[in-house]
Amino acid sequence: MSRTQTPSAALLQWLQAQLDAGHGEPAVLEAMQASGWTPAAAQQALARVTATPGRAASGPAAPGEGPHQPAAGPDVHLGSHVIDLGDRSATVLMALDTPRVVLIEGLLTDDECEALIEGAKGRLSRSETVRDRDGAGEVHVARTSSGMFYGRGETPLIEALEARLASLLGWPVERGEGLQVLRYAPGAQYQAHHDFFDPQLPGSKAVLQRGGQRVGTVVMYLNTPEAGGATTFPEVGLQVQAVRGRAVFFAYPDASPASLTLHGGAPVLAGEKWVATKWLRQAEFR
Repeated sequence: MSRTQTPSAALLQWLQAQLDAGHGEPAVLEAMQASGWTPAAAQQALARVTATPGRAASGPAAPGEGPHQPAAGPDVHLGSHVIDLGDRSATVLMALDTPRVVLIEGLLTDDECEALIEGAKGRLSRSETVRDRDGAGEVHVARTSSGMFYGRGETPLIEALEARLASLLGWPVERGEGLQVLRYAPGAQYQAHHDFFDPQLPGSKAVLQRGGQRVGTVVMYLNTPEAGGATTFPEVGLQVQAVRGRAVFFAYPDASPASLTLHGGAPVLAGEKWVATKWLRQAEFR
Protein backbone atom coordinates (compact mmCIF):
# COMPACT_ATOMS: atom_id res chain seq x y z
CA MET A 1 0.00 0.00 0.00
CA SER A 2 1.38 3.43 -0.95
CA ARG A 3 1.96 6.14 1.65
CA THR A 4 2.25 9.89 1.49
CA GLN A 5 5.82 11.09 2.00
CA THR A 6 5.86 14.32 3.97
CA PRO A 7 9.24 15.91 4.78
CA SER A 8 9.91 16.45 8.48
CA ALA A 9 11.56 19.56 9.89
CA ALA A 10 14.71 17.51 10.45
CA LEU A 11 14.80 16.45 6.79
CA LEU A 12 14.35 20.04 5.60
CA GLN A 13 17.22 21.12 7.85
CA TRP A 14 19.38 18.32 6.41
CA LEU A 15 18.54 19.40 2.86
CA GLN A 16 19.50 22.97 3.60
CA ALA A 17 22.77 21.84 5.19
CA GLN A 18 23.63 19.76 2.11
CA LEU A 19 23.01 22.67 -0.24
CA ASP A 20 24.87 25.11 2.00
CA ALA A 21 27.83 22.72 1.96
CA GLY A 22 27.96 23.03 -1.82
CA HIS A 23 26.37 19.74 -2.84
CA GLY A 24 24.45 20.05 -6.11
CA GLU A 25 20.71 19.53 -6.27
CA PRO A 26 20.96 16.40 -8.50
CA ALA A 27 23.26 14.73 -5.92
CA VAL A 28 20.92 15.61 -3.06
CA LEU A 29 17.92 14.25 -4.95
CA GLU A 30 19.82 11.06 -5.74
CA ALA A 31 20.63 10.56 -2.05
CA MET A 32 16.99 11.02 -1.09
CA GLN A 33 15.78 8.56 -3.70
CA ALA A 34 18.40 6.03 -2.57
CA SER A 35 16.90 6.23 0.92
CA GLY A 36 13.38 5.47 -0.34
CA TRP A 37 11.88 8.82 -1.35
CA THR A 38 9.98 8.93 -4.62
CA PRO A 39 11.36 11.35 -7.24
CA ALA A 40 8.30 13.61 -7.00
CA ALA A 41 8.35 13.76 -3.18
CA ALA A 42 12.10 14.41 -3.15
CA GLN A 43 11.77 17.26 -5.65
CA GLN A 44 8.88 18.82 -3.73
CA ALA A 45 10.85 18.70 -0.47
CA LEU A 46 13.86 20.29 -2.16
CA ALA A 47 11.65 22.98 -3.66
CA ARG A 48 10.50 23.94 -0.14
CA VAL A 49 14.12 24.45 0.93
CA THR A 50 15.24 26.41 -2.13
CA ALA A 51 12.30 28.77 -1.67
CA THR A 52 13.27 29.47 1.97
CA PRO A 53 14.21 33.13 2.59
CA GLY A 54 17.87 33.79 3.22
CA ARG A 55 19.58 31.26 0.97
CA ALA A 56 20.18 30.62 -2.69
CA ALA A 57 19.58 27.29 -4.36
CA SER A 58 23.21 26.83 -5.33
CA GLY A 59 24.91 27.58 -2.04
CA PRO A 60 24.92 29.52 1.24
CA ALA A 61 23.26 32.89 1.47
CA ALA A 62 25.38 35.99 1.55
CA PRO A 63 24.89 38.30 4.55
CA GLY A 64 21.64 40.24 4.09
CA GLU A 65 20.60 38.22 1.03
CA GLY A 66 16.84 37.93 0.55
CA PRO A 67 14.74 35.03 -0.71
CA HIS A 68 16.05 32.94 -3.57
CA GLN A 69 15.04 34.29 -6.95
CA PRO A 70 15.32 32.22 -10.14
CA ALA A 71 17.86 33.35 -12.70
CA ALA A 72 16.54 35.83 -15.25
CA GLY A 73 15.00 34.11 -18.24
CA PRO A 74 12.12 34.22 -20.72
CA ASP A 75 8.69 34.88 -19.26
CA VAL A 76 5.21 36.13 -20.06
CA HIS A 77 4.74 39.43 -18.26
CA LEU A 78 1.12 39.57 -17.20
CA GLY A 79 0.11 43.22 -17.26
CA SER A 80 -3.12 42.24 -18.99
CA HIS A 81 -4.85 39.04 -20.04
CA VAL A 82 -4.60 40.24 -23.66
CA ILE A 83 -1.06 40.45 -25.04
CA ASP A 84 -0.10 42.48 -28.11
CA LEU A 85 2.38 40.42 -30.15
CA GLY A 86 2.85 42.94 -32.94
CA ASP A 87 1.10 41.13 -35.77
CA ARG A 88 -1.73 39.74 -33.62
CA SER A 89 -3.04 39.53 -30.06
CA ALA A 90 -3.19 36.49 -27.79
CA THR A 91 -5.06 35.79 -24.57
CA VAL A 92 -3.74 34.37 -21.31
CA LEU A 93 -6.04 31.58 -20.14
CA MET A 94 -4.12 30.41 -17.07
CA ALA A 95 -0.85 31.15 -15.26
CA LEU A 96 1.01 29.43 -12.42
CA ASP A 97 3.97 30.88 -10.55
CA THR A 98 5.43 27.58 -9.26
CA PRO A 99 6.06 25.92 -11.59
CA ARG A 100 6.04 28.83 -14.02
CA VAL A 101 3.43 27.71 -16.55
CA VAL A 102 1.34 29.99 -18.78
CA LEU A 103 -1.40 28.84 -21.15
CA ILE A 104 -1.98 31.07 -24.19
CA GLU A 105 -4.97 31.18 -26.54
CA GLY A 106 -4.69 32.37 -30.14
CA LEU A 107 -0.92 32.26 -30.65
CA LEU A 108 -1.47 30.65 -34.07
CA THR A 109 -4.28 30.87 -36.64
CA ASP A 110 -5.84 27.75 -38.17
CA ASP A 111 -4.14 28.49 -41.48
CA GLU A 112 -0.74 28.82 -39.80
CA CYS A 113 -1.24 25.51 -38.01
CA GLU A 114 -2.10 23.80 -41.30
CA ALA A 115 0.90 25.34 -43.06
CA LEU A 116 3.31 24.10 -40.38
CA ILE A 117 1.86 20.59 -40.59
CA GLU A 118 1.91 20.45 -44.39
CA GLY A 119 5.47 21.76 -44.54
CA ALA A 120 6.62 19.10 -42.09
CA LYS A 121 4.92 16.00 -43.51
CA GLY A 122 7.57 15.11 -46.08
CA ARG A 123 10.45 15.62 -43.63
CA LEU A 124 9.45 13.51 -40.63
CA SER A 125 11.66 10.90 -39.00
CA ARG A 126 11.54 9.10 -35.66
CA SER A 127 12.11 11.55 -32.78
CA GLU A 128 15.30 11.20 -30.77
CA THR A 129 16.48 11.95 -27.24
CA VAL A 130 19.93 13.17 -26.15
CA ARG A 131 22.23 10.28 -25.21
CA ASP A 132 23.71 10.71 -21.72
CA ARG A 133 27.21 9.48 -22.49
CA ASP A 134 28.07 11.66 -25.50
CA GLY A 135 25.22 14.04 -26.32
CA ALA A 136 24.37 12.34 -29.61
CA GLY A 137 20.77 11.76 -30.65
CA GLU A 138 19.26 8.32 -30.20
CA VAL A 139 15.86 6.70 -30.64
CA HIS A 140 14.40 5.82 -27.24
CA VAL A 141 11.31 3.90 -26.19
CA ALA A 142 10.28 6.80 -23.92
CA ARG A 143 9.65 9.02 -26.97
CA THR A 144 7.57 7.55 -29.77
CA SER A 145 6.69 10.54 -31.95
CA SER A 146 8.13 11.50 -35.33
CA GLY A 147 9.39 14.98 -36.10
CA MET A 148 11.52 17.47 -38.01
CA PHE A 149 13.16 20.87 -37.47
CA TYR A 150 12.62 24.12 -39.32
CA GLY A 151 15.73 26.29 -39.43
CA ARG A 152 15.50 29.72 -37.82
CA GLY A 153 13.82 32.07 -40.29
CA GLU A 154 13.49 29.26 -42.86
CA THR A 155 10.18 30.57 -44.22
CA PRO A 156 8.23 33.82 -43.81
CA LEU A 157 5.82 31.99 -41.50
CA ILE A 158 8.65 30.67 -39.30
CA GLU A 159 10.20 34.14 -39.19
CA ALA A 160 6.87 35.70 -38.17
CA LEU A 161 6.23 33.07 -35.50
CA GLU A 162 9.71 33.48 -34.04
CA ALA A 163 9.22 37.25 -33.84
CA ARG A 164 5.85 36.64 -32.15
CA LEU A 165 7.44 34.38 -29.54
CA ALA A 166 10.26 36.87 -28.93
CA SER A 167 7.65 39.55 -28.23
CA LEU A 168 5.60 37.25 -25.99
CA LEU A 169 8.55 36.13 -23.86
CA GLY A 170 10.95 39.07 -24.03
CA TRP A 171 13.64 36.71 -25.32
CA PRO A 172 15.73 37.23 -28.50
CA VAL A 173 15.07 35.07 -31.53
CA GLU A 174 18.77 34.15 -31.63
CA ARG A 175 18.44 32.44 -28.24
CA GLY A 176 16.02 29.84 -29.57
CA GLU A 177 16.59 26.48 -31.20
CA GLY A 178 14.96 25.72 -34.51
CA LEU A 179 11.23 25.06 -34.40
CA GLN A 180 10.50 21.34 -34.08
CA VAL A 181 7.23 19.96 -35.45
CA LEU A 182 6.13 16.61 -34.01
CA ARG A 183 3.46 14.11 -35.01
CA TYR A 184 2.05 11.70 -32.43
CA ALA A 185 0.18 8.78 -33.99
CA PRO A 186 -2.40 6.81 -31.95
CA GLY A 187 -0.61 5.38 -28.90
CA ALA A 188 2.42 7.66 -29.25
CA GLN A 189 3.63 9.51 -26.17
CA TYR A 190 6.60 11.14 -24.48
CA GLN A 191 7.19 9.89 -20.96
CA ALA A 192 7.83 12.39 -18.16
CA HIS A 193 11.16 14.19 -18.49
CA HIS A 194 12.94 17.52 -18.02
CA ASP A 195 13.91 19.65 -21.02
CA PHE A 196 17.09 21.08 -19.50
CA PHE A 197 20.41 19.22 -19.68
CA ASP A 198 21.99 17.69 -16.58
CA PRO A 199 25.46 19.32 -16.48
CA GLN A 200 26.85 16.34 -14.56
CA LEU A 201 26.27 13.98 -17.49
CA PRO A 202 29.18 13.54 -19.95
CA GLY A 203 26.94 14.05 -22.94
CA SER A 204 25.75 17.48 -21.79
CA LYS A 205 29.06 19.21 -22.50
CA ALA A 206 28.62 19.10 -26.28
CA VAL A 207 25.00 20.30 -26.30
CA LEU A 208 25.69 23.11 -23.81
CA GLN A 209 28.44 24.48 -26.06
CA ARG A 210 25.83 25.33 -28.72
CA GLY A 211 24.05 28.03 -26.72
CA GLY A 212 24.21 27.24 -23.04
CA GLN A 213 21.48 25.69 -20.97
CA ARG A 214 17.82 25.46 -21.97
CA VAL A 215 15.77 27.85 -19.84
CA GLY A 216 12.23 27.58 -21.23
CA THR A 217 9.91 25.69 -23.56
CA VAL A 218 6.90 26.63 -25.68
CA VAL A 219 4.63 23.82 -26.89
CA MET A 220 2.19 24.95 -29.61
CA TYR A 221 -0.77 22.75 -30.49
CA LEU A 222 -1.33 22.51 -34.25
CA ASN A 223 -4.45 20.34 -34.09
CA THR A 224 -6.92 18.98 -31.56
CA PRO A 225 -6.66 15.18 -31.11
CA GLU A 226 -9.88 13.19 -30.90
CA ALA A 227 -8.81 11.89 -27.47
CA GLY A 228 -5.72 11.94 -25.28
CA GLY A 229 -2.43 13.70 -25.90
CA ALA A 230 -2.48 16.20 -23.02
CA THR A 231 0.74 17.80 -21.78
CA THR A 232 1.09 16.65 -18.18
CA PHE A 233 3.00 18.07 -15.21
CA PRO A 234 2.80 15.13 -12.77
CA GLU A 235 4.48 16.83 -9.80
CA VAL A 236 1.71 19.42 -9.56
CA GLY A 237 -1.22 17.43 -10.96
CA LEU A 238 -1.66 19.66 -14.01
CA GLN A 239 -2.89 18.54 -17.44
CA VAL A 240 -2.99 20.90 -20.41
CA GLN A 241 -5.31 19.67 -23.14
CA ALA A 242 -4.08 19.91 -26.73
CA VAL A 243 -6.31 22.45 -28.51
CA ARG A 244 -5.42 23.89 -31.91
CA GLY A 245 -3.97 27.40 -31.79
CA ARG A 246 -3.13 27.29 -28.09
CA ALA A 247 0.35 27.15 -26.57
CA VAL A 248 1.78 26.35 -23.16
CA PHE A 249 4.98 28.03 -21.96
CA PHE A 250 6.99 26.80 -18.99
CA ALA A 251 10.25 28.11 -17.57
CA TYR A 252 13.15 26.56 -15.65
CA PRO A 253 15.80 29.32 -15.54
CA ASP A 254 17.82 27.53 -12.83
CA ALA A 255 17.83 24.24 -14.81
CA SER A 256 16.85 22.42 -11.62
CA PRO A 257 14.34 19.68 -10.75
CA ALA A 258 13.14 22.11 -8.09
CA SER A 259 11.51 24.05 -10.95
CA LEU A 260 8.79 21.34 -10.87
CA THR A 261 8.75 21.30 -14.69
CA LEU A 262 8.87 17.53 -15.04
CA HIS A 263 6.42 16.99 -17.88
CA GLY A 264 5.29 14.54 -20.51
CA GLY A 265 3.01 14.00 -23.46
CA ALA A 266 0.17 11.63 -22.56
CA PRO A 267 -0.60 8.85 -25.07
CA VAL A 268 -2.84 9.79 -27.97
CA LEU A 269 -5.95 7.66 -27.60
CA ALA A 270 -7.70 8.50 -30.88
CA GLY A 271 -6.71 10.46 -33.96
CA GLU A 272 -3.29 12.08 -34.06
CA LYS A 273 -1.59 15.03 -32.39
CA TRP A 274 0.62 17.66 -34.04
CA VAL A 275 2.67 20.12 -32.00
CA ALA A 276 5.42 22.64 -32.63
CA THR A 277 8.04 23.02 -29.91
CA LYS A 278 10.45 25.90 -29.33
CA TRP A 279 13.28 25.44 -26.82
CA LEU A 280 14.91 28.60 -25.48
CA ARG A 281 18.60 28.85 -24.57
CA GLN A 282 20.64 31.07 -22.26
CA ALA A 283 22.72 32.45 -25.13
CA GLU A 284 22.71 32.52 -28.92
CA PHE A 285 22.03 29.06 -30.29
CA ARG A 286 24.49 27.94 -32.96
